[in-house]
Amino acid sequence: MDGMNARKVLSLVGIIAIAVVFALQFGPGSSGFGAATGPALPSAAAVVNGKEIPLRDFSRFYAGQLNSLRNRGVPIPESYARQSLPSQVMDQLVTRELLSQAAERHGIVPSDDELRKLIHENVDFHKDGQFNFEQYKRALRDYYRTTEPKYEEELRRQLAAQKMLQVVNSGAVVSDDEVRARFEKDANQAKVVFARFLPTMYAAQVPAPTPAQLEEFRKANAEQVSSYFETNRFMYQQAERAKARQILVKLAPDATAQQKADAKARAEAIRQEITGGKDFATVARERTEDPGTKASGGDLGWVERGSLEPTLAEAVFALAPNGVSEPIETKLGWHVVRVEEKQAASDKKLDEVAPEIATTLYKQQKAKDLAKVAAEKALASVKGGQTLQQLFPPEKDGQPALQRFETETRPEAVETGSFTAGGESVPYLGLAPALSTAAFAAPGPQVLDQVFPLNEGFVVAQVTERVKPTEETFTQKKDELREQTRRAKQIEMTESFLKALRETGTVVENNEAIQSIVGSS
Repeated sequence: MDGMNARKVLSLVGIIAIAVVFALQFGPGSSGFGAATGPALPSAAAVVNGKEIPLRDFSRFYAGQLNSLRNRGVPIPESYARQSLPSQVMDQLVTRELLSQAAERHGIVPSDDELRKLIHENVDFHKDGQFNFEQYKRALRDYYRTTEPKYEEELRRQLAAQKMLQVVNSGAVVSDDEVRARFEKDANQAKVVFARFLPTMYAAQVPAPTPAQLEEFRKANAEQVSSYFETNRFMYQQAERAKARQILVKLAPDATAQQKADAKARAEAIRQEITGGKDFATVARERTEDPGTKASGGDLGWVERGSLEPTLAEAVFALAPNGVSEPIETKLGWHVVRVEEKQAASDKKLDEVAPEIATTLYKQQKAKDLAKVAAEKALASVKGGQTLQQLFPPEKDGQPALQRFETETRPEAVETGSFTAGGESVPYLGLAPALSTAAFAAPGPQVLDQVFPLNEGFVVAQVTERVKPTEETFTQKKDELREQTRRAKQIEMTESFLKALRETGTVVENNEAIQSIVGSS
């Protein structure tokens, strides 16, 4: 399966799994999708072609996935639990519903025997190791919280969805030519050692340009300077800013009117101390109830209007430098603010920043030139008999190759391991068509006779191993390759079918309701 796209393999496994997951997980606390006249949109996670997916289904599946990961000891970053996982669960539920509806349109109806077999295999309905009808009724009533007709109808829909996928996949017929083409790519393998030469590795060696050099570069690269300015214009725009300090008297969200009045009185007393001559920072260290700024004397640093609550922003930017505000109420409590400095908004023009941009581009170009010279020198050394491993050993022995590769500050030899001619990517480097083509054109281990430009840097590489397809290997692996090719085609057909279902259907997701469940988990 070397040549198969791993993401697509997982995609197919996931698609097949969701077709039957209802049958396996339609458990306590769920009552299925319900009829089209069921819960209103506020209680639905999504509406698929007019049919609602209840929030309880999303909640159950989301909790199940989360608990499964936790039980296996898998670390769960908050960003994954709050964003990626909910999106995946919602996608599975929508896909499952689209498949069920497609099966209905195609007249796909599972038989009673198929339904009965699945029910009888569910251990929730067993007693003494055997299916028991009374246990079945009790489980549906007490744990599944649904009725027999409703459970069986939804189970039938999910079996139909599975059959719909089987119909789609049954069209995956593979020819001998396709098997041969797959073999020619997958059995054609190479291993490479390479070293990268990046401009950032040589930037410190570039001296600042003289005025004459800078002017010459600026004139010769006027269009590039202008383009850089337009692309990075945000860097030269500055909103109005104020350097401020604050003292906060906190209030609970459910504070009474009397508590609010008492807090305001404390804030007013603090303001009077400051206007009476006390140092704002000293008072802030003693009196503020904001733990984030207490140690720094209430220092907020430079703030813009958009970074503050509207009422606070209005008061802060109305103050002159060294001005102290009256108590300002926000949802956090009462604030007393002192503005130390202010800066007006600015929008620099190209002429103002052109020398700065030209200097940056000049240094980048010179660093790139140095990187290319270093790569060419390395290539000459390798052609002379040295290896990249000898010339550029790892900076930190024992460190994983990927970790070294992402943090290297100088060229280092990196071994790719085997990769196939099935694509234009090279391990660690990503898309590198010229290098990949040269590697597979090599008859055996050899130095690749050129420096390869890649992104902003340059690469020197040696082929260390080549494996070519042979007729004997093809004969040995032909059946395996046919199955891999068929599965790959199934993936493409399934993805295409599901894409068409989504493009021709209407799916409305209730993101606000979904996030309310995610936030409480």
